[in-house]
Amino acid sequence: MQKHILSKSTFIKGMQCEKALYLSKHHRELKDPINPSLEAIFVQGNQVGELAQQLFPGGIDCTPESYFDFQKAVIRTKEEIEKGTKVIYEAAFQFNGVLAALDILVHDEDEWKAYEVKSSTSVSNTYKLDAAIQYYTITSSGIPLVDISIVHINNQYVKNGELSIKDLFTIASVKQDVETLQLNINDDIERLKKVLLENEIPEKEIGPHCSSPYACDFAGHCWKDIPNYSVFNIARLKSNKKFDLYQKGFLKLNDIPANYPLNEKQWQQVHAEVRDETYIDTKRIQSFVNQLTYPLYFLDFETFATAVPVLNNSKPYQQLVFQYSLHIEQKDSQLIHKEFLAETDGSDPRKSFVEQLIKDCDTEGDIIVYNIGFERGKVEGLIRLFPEYKEELESIIERLVDLMVPFQKKWYYTPSMKGSYSIKKVLPALVPKLSYKDLIIQEGGTASNTYAAMFLGTFKGDIQQTRTDLLEYCKLDTLAMVEILNKLKEV
Repeated sequence: MQKHILSKSTFIKGMQCEKALYLSKHHRELKDPINPSLEAIFVQGNQVGELAQQLFPGGIDCTPESYFDFQKAVIRTKEEIEKGTKVIYEAAFQFNGVLAALDILVHDEDEWKAYEVKSSTSVSNTYKLDAAIQYYTITSSGIPLVDISIVHINNQYVKNGELSIKDLFTIASVKQDVETLQLNINDDIERLKKVLLENEIPEKEIGPHCSSPYACDFAGHCWKDIPNYSVFNIARLKSNKKFDLYQKGFLKLNDIPANYPLNEKQWQQVHAEVRDETYIDTKRIQSFVNQLTYPLYFLDFETFATAVPVLNNSKPYQQLVFQYSLHIEQKDSQLIHKEFLAETDGSDPRKSFVEQLIKDCDTEGDIIVYNIGFERGKVEGLIRLFPEYKEELESIIERLVDLMVPFQKKWYYTPSMKGSYSIKKVLPALVPKLSYKDLIIQEGGTASNTYAAMFLGTFKGDIQQTRTDLLEYCKLDTLAMVEILNKLKEV
């Protein structure tokens, strides 16, 4: 069998950007390194796909031995269909140079039904297009599908006891949308096949398509001429305005014409960069600092989430607390540190987390966090889970103070923040002696994915050393808040 020209995934890539399609075929060396967070998504997607097979048990798996052996999978699928196999996993079909593998093909009461599994919680337009190319390839191969559906995660499912596969998933038919998409699909296929036959890389300017519906894995190549700090870094500026500036030739902040419609805070960012000026509203900062009540508790949570809930009384993708760091500062500046990091033995860490948090936070003094909505939301969730601790946890919520406010409202702004008020930008701007760069774990996403892998038993590294790395990362988050507040006190 002749090798395919397009696959389902390359078709979707080409529909997003023809240049990305061409590069993926002819210039793979230009591809960006795989983000560890993306790897975690792939692993999770595989887990969800395997669980969904339990909705239709007893099937034959046609997954090829190698990613490059899909033609063998096509032949194997055909053989299983001819044998009368009722359920086929990873059924592969090829027609008109297009290869499409389907998660689950079912022959039910002399009718063929197709099911594509997604680890998301809804059906997107891209998923419908994905199903459309499958429908095209399968029906053109002689299988008359009576229905094609997206199987996705039901985010209202609450785990209680043994995992209920039936309740975990929602099956949504997309046949009507898929049939409508068939009107143009053949033309799109021929157009994309021609792109792959070109001798030169297609001309394509950067644009919103670079990140929608998926982040492009050739962004490093296509955006290489964009400065590290440009109009694309203007805070809260809509994407269409950023590209409007770019297309008009205004790439650097000092290129922006004085009459361009930016709001006050955006102009403040631009002027700070152009004039190399730092803005400090000493009156508001002084008021913020003077209202603090000692002792001060600098608190930071870490959470993890999985598509398939692993704890009772939890939902898919629910953010579950597993760690906190707490620096406590007395009026005389004496500083002590406390911390919590859950075990990874499969037990529910949340009650231990709550009990130690209540003890460590005591009953008096402000609790300082960075981005109050996150910690407050997690504590509110813990109240619902453990109503017996409602009074103590509500007291913690009442004591929360958001250290992000002075930077979010630009009471303190310096050009090196580059329009951001995230702690990862504020810390090096105010306290350059402290840095995440020396840590093994340097940001929250890595911390979350690492702990999740340890909890699920898929982690392959040194667990004890990694626990130390997690503690060091979270500890720096709260020490950073201590030092940032000290800087505010100075001004």
